[in-house]
Amino acid sequence: MITAYCSNCQSVELGDLTKVETMRDDIVWIDMIEPTREEEAYVEKALGIEVPTREDLKDIEPSARLYTEGDAVFMTASLVWKAETDAPVLTDVAFILAGKRLITIRYAQPKSFALFIAALHRIPAHWRNGASLLAKLFETIIDRTAEILENSVARIDILSTHVFGDRAKKVRKPSNYLEEKLRDIAAHQRLVSKVRDSLASMSRLMTFFYNVPAVQQDRATKELCRTVSRDIQSLNEHSSYIAGNITFLLDASLGLINIEQNSIIKIFSIASVVFLPPTLVASIYGMNFEFMPELHFAQGYPYSLGLMLVSAVIPFFFFRWKGWL
Repeated sequence: MITAYCSNCQSVELGDLTKVETMRDDIVWIDMIEPTREEEAYVEKALGIEVPTREDLKDIEPSARLYTEGDAVFMTASLVWKAETDAPVLTDVAFILAGKRLITIRYAQPKSFALFIAALHRIPAHWRNGASLLAKLFETIIDRTAEILENSVARIDILSTHVFGDRAKKVRKPSNYLEEKLRDIAAHQRLVSKVRDSLASMSRLMTFFYNVPAVQQDRATKELCRTVSRDIQSLNEHSSYIAGNITFLLDASLGLINIEQNSIIKIFSIASVVFLPPTLVASIYGMNFEFMPELHFAQGYPYSLGLMLVSAVIPFFFFRWKGWL
């Protein structure tokens, strides 16, 4: 699907894709979403450029993601998609500057594009050219990335409360409660990892984009690129801080699980020690020797029961006094 936007921010039809025709001069942005080969051929013939294929976008070599070809500038970045779901992914998006036009090629629909399209009419008229629109689009992408990190911080804070709980309320948790929280921590780590990879690709792209002649010739666009680059650096530092918090939360959860397991083992160990003296008493009087003085003792049975009870109570209160229970 191809959507074209004019300098008045209105979307227009491109006409019959089977015919090679000159594209309207007032078109400043061509947004290609999962383009077919017919749509790629139309744009290539109309603009005189070679459109990267889906396989080309997956190339990780910098020389294949950031390059110039004639007067056209080709850039590819990885953006976070499905950030609100349990399975966030990175999607590769191509940005092409061909003259005064911007061409984007994507096989997903990151929310940043929807936000940019919704705010397109608020962009001043003198910004409505390829390089300036692309700088504004990058600004929206970084703003959206910041929003993803902010939402992640809020969810991690809630998760931290669930892990450590309210110490004043001693509510018994299910046995697998912390194990479930480990899966939530892994999901947050996966999202932050995707964000950091996206920021790394955007950082390389902005360094390349800043030196494009169309940017260098426009002071406002150049300054916006500097601002976006600073924002990327700040978000990189912030994402590192969040990753550190997630690591701490993971270590704390594993530590709490170990504490719970140790408490269970301690209970069994103390129980075995408490019942050891009564077992010894029962074993002594359970022997079948012919000559045992207590065998003819009239109160021997209650005496032995009392002795076993006392031998169990004494270790129990000793452990309580020591604070082991």
